[in-house]
Amino acid sequence: MRKNYLLTPGPTPLPPEVRAAMARPIIHHRTPQFQAMLKEASEGLKYVFQTKNDVFILTSSGTGAMEAAVVNILSPQDTALVVQAGKFGERWTEICKSYGISTEVLDVEWGQAVKPAELEKRLKANPKIKAVFTTLCETSTGVVSDIASCGRLIKDTPAVLVVDAISGLGAIDLKTDDWSCDIVVSGSQKGLMLPPGLGFLSLSPKAAKLIENSKSPRYYFDLKKVKKAFDKIDTPFTPAITLVVALNEALKMIKQDGLEVVFARHRKLAEATRAAVKALGLELFAPLDGSDVVTAVKVPAGLDGEKLVKTMRDTYGVTIAGGQEELKGKIFRFAHMGFIEEFDIITGISCLEKVLTQMGYKFQMGTGVKAAEEIFLK
Repeated sequence: MRKNYLLTPGPTPLPPEVRAAMARPIIHHRTPQFQAMLKEASEGLKYVFQTKNDVFILTSSGTGAMEAAVVNILSPQDTALVVQAGKFGERWTEICKSYGISTEVLDVEWGQAVKPAELEKRLKANPKIKAVFTTLCETSTGVVSDIASCGRLIKDTPAVLVVDAISGLGAIDLKTDDWSCDIVVSGSQKGLMLPPGLGFLSLSPKAAKLIENSKSPRYYFDLKKVKKAFDKIDTPFTPAITLVVALNEALKMIKQDGLEVVFARHRKLAEATRAAVKALGLELFAPLDGSDVVTAVKVPAGLDGEKLVKTMRDTYGVTIAGGQEELKGKIFRFAHMGFIEEFDIITGISCLEKVLTQMGYKFQMGTGVKAAEEIFLK
């Protein structure tokens, strides 16, 4: 017999209430019953996004919401600036280039956050920039960006600020309106504690104006169609009915705790995880700009990082994530977002200690678990 523990930066574990909601009989989506559910979900998302503007629900992964953001506000040959600090920043670049957008890249060293002064310099150098694409939490590196400062820089320019909050929403603070974020995109399978399959997109009036002039091709992700349907509390195409039902259960849980309590819980989980790995003599990949949703840790010299992740998963049932691209085998990523609590962290650290010992890494057994428990006892 073996229990499985999911400590990856998406998908994340599902609360019992969410699993139970998905077991309910399905209903038809063109009915008053589903309209009520859709309205409830839309209002709940506004709470989590911290916005008064529309939040659209798309049947897609978070990447679908990213693509929708690009094709609805820009036309071929328009100029965009992408802050590229990891694998998912690169995704913004790939989407823009796929649609013929003239894409400038602000490269940031992996493991660090963008410096607002660098962003300001690039904006002043090219007044043709119509959109700036950023990432709240760069999941590939465990870095969080200062979106509030980015918003202050951009709000009085003609450009719009577009934020990928796929792994951060519902786990760390993101004040969409107060921080002047024009578009925020997210997905269901991370902080919102759902399976993959829903994408979300908030839209400011400033960004909505750009949609009227965009000439990029789109059909399924046409936000004009989405808004027309949402104004009637409907969807333009068949929605993921079961996931919307489950979304309402997840949103109820978040609202019951309150955002500040949710954010504080994630901070403590992150603090405990980092205390544990440092107590083991391991080095954080992003010591200065670490996110409260996932911690990236350097694999000790001489150890096989891919084997470490594989052994934890296949032998002991504890799934963490490895590194991506040039970080493959060099870091592992330990998530603490969504429906994860302190004993999940203790179990994960205990398993990490066991596998590190088996791989020949020298340290005092129990040191990491002790450090984490001391944080939780505060």
